[in-house]
Amino acid sequence: MDDNPHNNFSLGIDEETEQQYELHSNLLQQFTAISSIDKAWIFKSDADSSQGMMFSVSQPNLLANKKRKFILSSTVTKQSDGSVMLHWAPFPVEMSGVSAMVPSPSGSKLLIVRNPESDAPSRFEIWSNSYLEREFHIPQSKHGSVYIDEWFEGISWNSDETRIAYVAEEPSPTKPTFNDHGYKKSSSIDKDCGSWKGQGDWGGTYAGKRQSAIFVLNITSGEVQAVKGIHKSLSVGQVVWAPSNEGLAEYLVFVGWSVETRKIGLKGCYNRPCALYAIKAPCEPKTNEREIHSTEDAHALNLTQTTNSAFFPRFSPDGKFLVFLSSRSSVDSGAHFATNSLHRIDWPKDMKLYQSSKVHDVIPVALCAEDGDFPGFYHSSILSDPWLSDGHTLIIPSVWHSSQVLLSVNVLSGQILRITPADSNFSWSLLTLHGNNIFAVSSSPVDVPQVKYGTFVEKETGNYQWSWSDASNPIYKCSDKVRSLLSSLTFSVMKISVKDAFENQTKGSCKPYEAIFVSSKTKKSNKCDPLIVVLHGGPHSVSISSFSKSQAFLSSLGYSLLIVNYRGSMGFGEEALQSLPGKVGSQVLGCFSFRFLNLLMQLFSKVSKKIKLWPYTFRGWILILVFRRQDVNDVLTAIDHVIDLGLASPSKIAVLGGSHGGFLTTHLIGQAPEKFVAAAAKNPVCNLELMVGTTDVPDWCFVQSYGIKGRDRFTEAPSAKDLALFYSKSPIAHISKVKTPTIFLLGAQDLRVPIWNGLQYARGLKEKGTPVKVIVFPNDAHGIESPQSDFESFLSIAAWFNKYCK
Repeated sequence: MDDNPHNNFSLGIDEETEQQYELHSNLLQQFTAISSIDKAWIFKSDADSSQGMMFSVSQPNLLANKKRKFILSSTVTKQSDGSVMLHWAPFPVEMSGVSAMVPSPSGSKLLIVRNPESDAPSRFEIWSNSYLEREFHIPQSKHGSVYIDEWFEGISWNSDETRIAYVAEEPSPTKPTFNDHGYKKSSSIDKDCGSWKGQGDWGGTYAGKRQSAIFVLNITSGEVQAVKGIHKSLSVGQVVWAPSNEGLAEYLVFVGWSVETRKIGLKGCYNRPCALYAIKAPCEPKTNEREIHSTEDAHALNLTQTTNSAFFPRFSPDGKFLVFLSSRSSVDSGAHFATNSLHRIDWPKDMKLYQSSKVHDVIPVALCAEDGDFPGFYHSSILSDPWLSDGHTLIIPSVWHSSQVLLSVNVLSGQILRITPADSNFSWSLLTLHGNNIFAVSSSPVDVPQVKYGTFVEKETGNYQWSWSDASNPIYKCSDKVRSLLSSLTFSVMKISVKDAFENQTKGSCKPYEAIFVSSKTKKSNKCDPLIVVLHGGPHSVSISSFSKSQAFLSSLGYSLLIVNYRGSMGFGEEALQSLPGKVGSQVLGCFSFRFLNLLMQLFSKVSKKIKLWPYTFRGWILILVFRRQDVNDVLTAIDHVIDLGLASPSKIAVLGGSHGGFLTTHLIGQAPEKFVAAAAKNPVCNLELMVGTTDVPDWCFVQSYGIKGRDRFTEAPSAKDLALFYSKSPIAHISKVKTPTIFLLGAQDLRVPIWNGLQYARGLKEKGTPVKVIVFPNDAHGIESPQSDFESFLSIAAWFNKYCK
């Protein structure tokens, strides 16, 4: 094995590439410089006419190779016509070293968490409106860094704003040390004794993280207590305070992931079983009492034993019920993401909790929706306070085909309303809400994000209608050149008919899928611009019609984009999503002995041209491999669709994808070698046979190859039959046919699709003389998301495509 991943590939930048970099770097920098809103808060005010707002904003810092984070404040004033005016602070305030910000329920206090970069203490700061009230340094002996990611994060104030519950790493276990006499017994004062890392990580971005645990900080006394009574087999997260009743014990509700064997990748994997638990919060010490009350008799109660998936718990404002999301379809099928459902638990006033509370279904899983109907619930987070003023209607974003929309959900009646405009293909994200006022962001592939203000107006019939208006803001400011280039572009969402429907397929899997088409408004000299086919990963993810700086950059260089949401993408119903596992790349239909080969060939001789036979000898048997390439065929059909409409030239098509999108990219250049003039693959899945033994999600290989039965076939020791199937499903099985010049962008720290997957394929291309380029980012993982790496990636992709497409 080569120690240097670059080995056998040229290093440095050739003169032609350097010219391309110089030509496009300034334009890409102008796109990159556009800021993004991460979070927003609106604060209560005694005055009806105005309210305070605070926006957490980030911007890539290429020089430091980090994200620059800052706060921008505004005052919101309501106008007589129902719109709002935002009066912005003159300058933002940079928040250097801040890991998380969480306002208290009343908005009178602000918690700032600063995680250490080494073995230093975690820092908690409590701010009022004009000064720093308290600061606490919590040493590593108490706990490690606070979890701030989308899954484990749970930072929650109690109702009287005296205590904060949060999730952090357990204290690090001591690593053994040795001296010239052999083993050295460590002591608490030893400065040179190290500690173990990664004791309980969930792969991917959690590599090196220790087991999660719940802690409670008393901001008056500074006392930090670990919550006891949680079994060690549980990884915990998303903690919230339950409603409190005077004189009764306080409870915490949290999500727990139980593991029987080993932990495998969790980020982006909703198929990991989890449940909601309740536990008594640590008791407060009484006045003049030194000993803290014992919590040894406390134990966590499983509130959701009737379902195998429960997460994002949220209490209603009056504390009468608890709602949560479930991804039971994902757990049951093994698909890493599937259609979600929403549920409710009525919370007891007397705080007498029981195992397995009654769970009410609010939004069930949608299997197949008719045109225009609700296609199912697809969501990955909920605001900490998502409620309208009635206390039982929550606002939540969800994917609706190729767009993201905002929904209002009455959790008592189950009524669902799409509150964003139904006649628009723009995508919307939710920022914050207060009362019946909503702040959101709307954008499209050719429109820079715009802050929107929404409120509803009651009609004479008693119903209401949502009204949306623009809220002027300086956050998404872009250069005149970027704005001019975007104004010359247009986009549409196309419906693509299914052409390879087979018998016994579900109704939802035969419905049209979609593709987003971005192009110039004007056609030049009756010629089409070169086309880039863009493919999302997952495969159960989706490309929504929102603004993407990297894709807008490529569009501005004179390329049309065809962004395909092939069947299996979320947002189109559960039947469509579940139609893909087992049909990625190709599908094996049979295994037969040699003496039946002639008969089988005769039986299959009249099969449609879309089904190809390939005999593969394996230990005295003949595997008759019948390729049903659902995702591959969907992409090829979408390409033919725009060619038939005269929107693309068949001689100028490139393809770009990452992860499973890279799997499709390398499949396409092997199975349709004459179709593409250039390709770019970011951390692509090229060989499932190699990946299954090195990835943090080995079960993914089984489910995508076998379908739902792969969930039960999963083993840490794949059989020869498994490995043969994995290889047959992989792009590397078609590498001998590849002619397309391909650039690979690989993260050396990637645990999801380890770097050797892409390197093996790239070396195979070089061996057969196909033009290939490999760029390895030594400090990046699966997403290749650091500012400099992302910038270099798309500069390199643009240079590669310009070389072979124009």
